[in-house]
Amino acid sequence: MASLKEILTRRPVAATIRLTVPAGGARPAPPVGPALGQYRLNLMAFCKDFNARTQKYKPDTPMAVTITAFKDNTFEFTVKSPSVTWYLKKAAGIESGSSRPGHVVASTLTLKHIYEIAKEDG
Repeated sequence: MASLKEILTRRPVAATIRLTVPAGGARPAPPVGPALGQYRLNLMAFCKDFNARTQKYKPDTPMAVTITAFKDNTFEFTVKSPSVTWYLKKAAGIESGSSRPGHVVASTLTLKHIYEIAKEDG
């Protein structure tokens, strides 16, 4: 149960926006610009904050972002780590998985690769 203080300080949510943006590569151009612009959010503030938060990742690493837009034109966002499938494809050196899963093997990975992925994603 929410306390009275939480209820009174709660801001009305206009929308929840989910995007996949490359690490350190948020710009006010598509896909970020149109998605945030329709809710009148500050594009440059988002781009600066996002790029600062994703500095530790290699450039062009796809990051999942969930942006909560409030009705007073403010926002909050959470950045999730890249998906495990992206790490696996990168380690295997392939663009996409098998065309016939279970029948054709696209690539193989060593246990060392999988250990490194688990350590990094941890």
